[in-house]
Amino acid sequence: MKKSFGCLMLLLAIAFGCQPKTEFDKVKERELASGKVVEDLFLDLKFGMGRKEFFGHCWELNKQGVLTNGAHYLQVLYRPEVPSGKEVHMHFYPQFEDDQIYFMPIEFNYPAWFPGNEDYEVEKLMEDVVGLLESWYGEGFFEVTNSNKTARAIVKVDGNRLIRVFKKNITNVRVEILDLRVKDLGDMIKMKEDA
Repeated sequence: MKKSFGCLMLLLAIAFGCQPKTEFDKVKERELASGKVVEDLFLDLKFGMGRKEFFGHCWELNKQGVLTNGAHYLQVLYRPEVPSGKEVHMHFYPQFEDDQIYFMPIEFNYPAWFPGNEDYEVEKLMEDVVGLLESWYGEGFFEVTNSNKTARAIVKVDGNRLIRVFKKNITNVRVEILDLRVKDLGDMIKMKEDA
């Protein structure tokens, strides 16, 4: 009986261990194995920046008129220039682990959006956001989907830095930048599901 159970467990381990790796898994493994460390986020913000340093840096950018306090749960508002030239709001506020930035959630929207205006639909916003990110981080973004193809995201992995871009709803595109040295994407998804 114990031998049968042991054989069954071995077969299950082999079956699940032989699941083909996705392109995302392969890229992530390759980038992490490279040992390359990328800490740059945007506007001279970086992974590992302390909470006090983050607030001080944002305060200086606020005094220069670059950043303002946004009316959004992601409290900092930036108005970047995007490829289409349309006005875009970028709201962000990092998460800290041991008082250091490890995760940067960002939400983009067109303030001129209204229902039925095709010039400001979320698909156009997605193009603008990916174009902006490519200007900041270079090319190499690619599409990933879940197993049943009901969810889609655009991702890029540079060393330890994972960037994930997806449509949050009909007006917003969300970008998540994660330091894979601190947490994995699966940990972040589980945290959202548990919330």
